[in-house]
Amino acid sequence: MQTHPRLYEVALTFIPQIGDKNARTLLNHFGSAKAVWEASRKDLLAIEGVGPTRVHNLIEGRTGSALLQRAADEIAFAEKHDIRILAQQDGDYPARLRACDDAPFLLYAKGEAKLNADRLVAVIGTRKPSDYGVQLAEELVAGLKDAGVTVVSGLAHGVDAVAHRQSITSGLPTIGVLAHGLDRLYPDRNKALAKEMLLKGGALVTEFPQGTIPDKENFPVRNRIVAGMSDVTVVIESDVKGGSMITAYLAHGYNREVAAFPGRVGDSRAAGCNRLIRRTIAALITGAEDLLDTMGWSRQHAQKVVQNRLLLTFSEAEQKVVDALQQKEKTHADDLLLATRLDASQLAATLLQLEMNGVVRSLPGKNYRLA
Repeated sequence: MQTHPRLYEVALTFIPQIGDKNARTLLNHFGSAKAVWEASRKDLLAIEGVGPTRVHNLIEGRTGSALLQRAADEIAFAEKHDIRILAQQDGDYPARLRACDDAPFLLYAKGEAKLNADRLVAVIGTRKPSDYGVQLAEELVAGLKDAGVTVVSGLAHGVDAVAHRQSITSGLPTIGVLAHGLDRLYPDRNKALAKEMLLKGGALVTEFPQGTIPDKENFPVRNRIVAGMSDVTVVIESDVKGGSMITAYLAHGYNREVAAFPGRVGDSRAAGCNRLIRRTIAALITGAEDLLDTMGWSRQHAQKVVQNRLLLTFSEAEQKVVDALQQKEKTHADDLLLATRLDASQLAATLLQLEMNGVVRSLPGKNYRLA
C-alpha cells in the first residue's frame, strides 16, 4: 500500500522536543521527512543545533510502529473530516506565516477561506468587551466589507466572536485560529458560530492534532499564527496584559502592521491599546477608513499617491529609492543602502522627504515600502 505523503511529517511532530524549527532544519538537511526518519544516529548528531537529547528522542520515537500508526490515524481523521494537512512547502500554506522563524511545521485547515488571501486583517481584543468595544468591532468589520478583506481571529469569547460574527453578516470570509485539535471546539458557546463560518466560506486553522485540549499554554502559541498570517493586527480593547497584547507584540516583532483604537484614560480595557499607541507599536485608528488608509488600501489613498507621483519631480537620490522599493513589497534600510549606493545620512534624508510627500511609508523594524 502506498505511503501517504504526509505520514512521516506528521509523525515528526509527535517526537518530544523536536519542535518546528528543528523539524524544519532536519527536513532541509535530509530532503524529506522519510529520510529524517531513516537517518543514522551519527548523521543526526552531525546536524548543528539538534543535539543529543532530540536525536535520542527521535531514535526512541521511531522504534516500533506506534508513532507511524498515530500519524496514520491522524491522516485518516483528517481525510474523514475534510481537513487539509499543510506543510510549509505547500502552496496553500500561509505564505506570510511561512516567513516567520517560528512558523508551525504543519497546519491543519478546514474550510474554503484562502489562507493566502490578498488582504488578511486580524481583529482581536478582550474577552469581556464593553458595549462600546462591541460597537467598534462591528463597525470596523462592517466598514471593511468592500475592501476585499479576510478577517482573522481566535474564535474566543468577546471581541474575537464579534469579529467573526460581523464578518458573516457583512459577507466577508473569516478564519478562526484554534488552540486545540479540530476534533473539538472551545468554547462550547461558539460551536454554532464556527459551523456557520464554515458554511459561509470561512475556515478553521490549528497546528494541533486531534485530541489536543485547550490548555492555557496553547493560547499564546496559537497567537503567533494569528499575528504571523495577517497583514495587520487590530486591537480593540485590551488591558496591558493578556492574549491580545501578546499577539500585538508578536505582530510587531514580525514587522507587521499593528493598529489600535484609543480609549479613555483610567479604563483598564483601554490601557493596553493606549500603551501600544504611546510606544508607537500601533497606529491610532478610529475606524475602517483609518485602517485602510494606514495600509494603503483605500481608494482615496491610492488616488492621492498616484497624484503625488505624477506631480512630483524626483531628485536622482529619490528616484533611486523609489526604483529600489518597486522591486519588493517592503525593503529593509540596509538593503536600500546596498541597492541605491547612497550613504546612510543621504538615504535617511531622502526617505524622510519621500515620506513627507506621501510616496514612501515606514514600517516597523526599519523597513520601508511605497505608499
